[in-house]
Amino acid sequence: MGTLATYLLEIGLKFGAVLVVANEVRGIILTAPVFYGIYQAGGTMAAIWLGLCSLGGIALSVIVPVFAARKLKAAIARKQARPAG
Repeated sequence: MGTLATYLLEIGLKFGAVLVVANEVRGIILTAPVFYGIYQAGGTMAAIWLGLCSLGGIALSVIVPVFAARKLKAAIARKQARPAG
C-alpha cells in the first residue's frame, strides 16, 4: 500500500510542477497589459503605483504556489526518511 501511495503522490507532484510552469507563463502574459497601461497613462506616478501594485499581485500569485510546492515536497521527503514503526 505504501508504494501505491508514494507512486500516486509522485504523479501528483509531477502534475503540480506542470501547473506551476503554466502559472509562470500566465504571470508573464499578465504583465504586458500592465506595462501597456502605464505607457498609455503617460507614466504618471499614479499609473506607476497602480502598475506596481498589479505586478505585485501577479508576482504573489506566481511565487506562492512555487514555495508551497517546495514545502510539500520537503514534508514528503521528511516523512519518507522517517523510519517505520
